[in-house]
Amino acid sequence: MFDEEFARDPAGVYDRLRGYGVAAPVALEPGVQALLVTHYKTARYILTSPDFSKDPHRWRDLREGRVPADSRVLPMMAPRPNCLFSDDTVHQARRQVVDESLGKIDDYELRRYVEQVADDLIDSFARTGRADLIAQYAKRLPLMVFNKMFGCPGDVGDRLVEGMGKIFDGVEAESGNVQVTEGLIELITHKQAVPGSDVTTWMLQHASRPDAEEVIHQLVTLLGAGSEAEQNLIGNALLKILTDPRFADDRVNVPIGTAIEEVLWQETPLANYAVHYARRPVDIYGTHFPEGIPIVISFAACNTDPEEILDADQRATSRSHLSWSAGPHRCPAQPHALSIGRIAIERLFNRLPDVQIAVDPAELTWRTGPFHRALHTLPAQFTPHVVTEPPAAARAVSPAVPRPGAALATLPDSGPVHPVPARRPRSPLRRLAQAWLRWWRGDT
Repeated sequence: MFDEEFARDPAGVYDRLRGYGVAAPVALEPGVQALLVTHYKTARYILTSPDFSKDPHRWRDLREGRVPADSRVLPMMAPRPNCLFSDDTVHQARRQVVDESLGKIDDYELRRYVEQVADDLIDSFARTGRADLIAQYAKRLPLMVFNKMFGCPGDVGDRLVEGMGKIFDGVEAESGNVQVTEGLIELITHKQAVPGSDVTTWMLQHASRPDAEEVIHQLVTLLGAGSEAEQNLIGNALLKILTDPRFADDRVNVPIGTAIEEVLWQETPLANYAVHYARRPVDIYGTHFPEGIPIVISFAACNTDPEEILDADQRATSRSHLSWSAGPHRCPAQPHALSIGRIAIERLFNRLPDVQIAVDPAELTWRTGPFHRALHTLPAQFTPHVVTEPPAAARAVSPAVPRPGAALATLPDSGPVHPVPARRPRSPLRRLAQAWLRWWRGDT
């Protein structure tokens, strides 16, 4: 599941794996074995059953030292003190911190900011008549929105998203994990000194008083969903709209919700994840699930399970796909992710109604890696637009949208500028995170 053949034709791989039963043995990378669930009903059972745990301490090969410290999948699967990798009451307590912090996001302000970012990015390439809608739009927009929602200085945000991309691709995953951890240390240190109206501050100030190290590892999960998965949701939905004849005639009034739902059924951005471990040996539909083996849910294969196949109209209205997972670990950011994706796509087609894909779709390539479904590029062309700069007076009162990499402190509503110190302080938080990194690398 880590090579170019899988990236080129995952559906063909899933079809072959279904010959093993409801789950099949796979290699997530050379030497790292798992069971991949391709059967919808089995996946729902595992996602909701107390017979299965999310705790990676149950991973036998990791526990017994058979997973290399530089494994490319470890950043996505190694234990972290967050809600994703915990069970029962510990999970409930950690999940409450995430749910209540995300619940403070103002939907109106989020929409306003996404529209603002979208317009700024479109303005940056509208004059040229051509753009790579992945590199210049789908990737940058979630980064800038994440920076705003989480109070993250832009330079730190750049490094976080770059590191998360390495983790998902399984290329330089170890350095990506270090990059993400160190970036989050800077973010937490910054928000401890300069709290604001943002998710990071709300998590740090939650009534349960989570420690800063726990907040770091909670943010890793939210970062993956808020950057990598969101980028793929936007990119895959744009590809659907640009290549499906049903959406060709009227791009301005395209049913964006329909396109997104079809992508979540057929090209789900996070294709394989939700790793579980059997608490005891279990047999489901004739397939044996032993203890200690990672059980990876293939959202992509389960959504296209021949036993559960739906036609296009049913996919457009049904929300029973597994792209947001299910059960107690269902994605907590689903409403925000959908809102950001819809607004980003809506804004692009409103501004560039004649946009077309600029290459034969068969020429497009997909990034390798076992976990995601992600395009390398999406070249597009359109009628060039002359972007008129607003009058000076209007610019003086209009909220400025930071360029990719620009610090959010440039926004008028972000308060006084408090730059992150260039010299990283030697804090207890840094020592804890460095100890975690040493453990992850296998250092003594």
